[in-house]
Amino acid sequence: MSRDRTLRMKSPKVRDTMQSVPRKRLGEKMPALRVAVVGSGPAGSSAAETLAKAGIETYLFERKLDNAKPCGGAIPLCMVSEFDLPPEIIDRRVRKMKMISPSNIEVDINLVKEDEYIGMCRREILDGFMRNRAAKLGATLINGTVHKLDIPTSNTEPYTLHYADHSDGSLSGVQKTLKVDLVIGADGANSRVAKAIDAGNYNYAIAFQERIRLPGDMMNYYEDLAEMYVGNDVSPDFYAWVFPKYDHVAVGTGTMKVNQAKIKKLQAGIRARAAKKLVGGEIIKVEAHPIPEHPRPRRVVGRVALVGDAAGTVTKSSGEGIYFAAKSARMCAETIVETSNGGTRIPTEADLKLYLKRWDKKYGITYKVLDILQTVFYRSDATREAFVEMCSDLDVQRLTFDSYLYKTVVPANPLVQLKITAKTIGSLLRGNALAP
Repeated sequence: MSRDRTLRMKSPKVRDTMQSVPRKRLGEKMPALRVAVVGSGPAGSSAAETLAKAGIETYLFERKLDNAKPCGGAIPLCMVSEFDLPPEIIDRRVRKMKMISPSNIEVDINLVKEDEYIGMCRREILDGFMRNRAAKLGATLINGTVHKLDIPTSNTEPYTLHYADHSDGSLSGVQKTLKVDLVIGADGANSRVAKAIDAGNYNYAIAFQERIRLPGDMMNYYEDLAEMYVGNDVSPDFYAWVFPKYDHVAVGTGTMKVNQAKIKKLQAGIRARAAKKLVGGEIIKVEAHPIPEHPRPRRVVGRVALVGDAAGTVTKSSGEGIYFAAKSARMCAETIVETSNGGTRIPTEADLKLYLKRWDKKYGITYKVLDILQTVFYRSDATREAFVEMCSDLDVQRLTFDSYLYKTVVPANPLVQLKITAKTIGSLLRGNALAP
């Protein structure tokens, strides 16, 4: 699908309808492809970076440049190298974890290899770094709120984004428009881009978190340790956490939307369970946000693709979202670069759906397994006790950490697999999970 945009731009009628955002030029020739990325978290910034590196005209929208998204902030080791993250943006290198059952039985999980760790980040630091890097590589960063997307009536017409430009420092901003050929929605669980393309709804959880600054001696306990608590008192369908940050800990919980009214009671539950370790702590920030629990029914519609939370890439059971958000966006952008022949043609809906096929093929089994784990082990305190007991097995720990740290399904040898299966069944039986 080709067109002579140079001739189009000579038309006074077309030129007069263009917005005030400057168009980039390569000499006197217009780039063939324009892409708007809405949202500059790890997903949006990863997409914008990939597109900008390929020389594609890229606009990256962010409503709040200093936004501190509520988030546990854990990232797997593979993300550090895969996305070239510098060590200074990682607050803590967690090498120890405690899984704590409803009856407060603690299971210690330690990383054995010295160079392995789980990175703990503050989202304002991580997001800022990735966003600025995308801008340095050529993406046009727009401090704006996209509030409407006009859908074209043909395969060749552009999409029009209506947005408030906040570069003047005002909350209301200046109303502007931008015409592009493709749109990537990376604007979170409440995505306006998803609404504009009627992507459908999905089930979601609510996360509530308090950032608590601890006295130095108390903070030392969390130097390289993270805690995860399970139990009906902290979450009926998820888990609660205490994750260390730069000079404070993030203490939070999550639960499905149907239990939203109970979220503060559940937060009080995790505060009570961890009380002895939080003595002298000062709450410095209270945060809440939705977490998608299932992919949206439609993740690509026309020339619009959803990535990250907007697409519903958060995993069940673990609640992990940062890596999968960034990865989904990079795969989407790589597909655009590939199918546009480096930006010389406009990809079709079928082209964009290639990203989904690749994504589902690569990670579909991971989501299915974690969905089953949550269904089996998070349904009662008895099954949660069984889950924590199972986590005490070293083979289970190694398999789990290999899968988490490197995002690869590491097959166990048949004897180890048989042992893990037997351990799982035994734990469930002892936890009365199979009782009527």
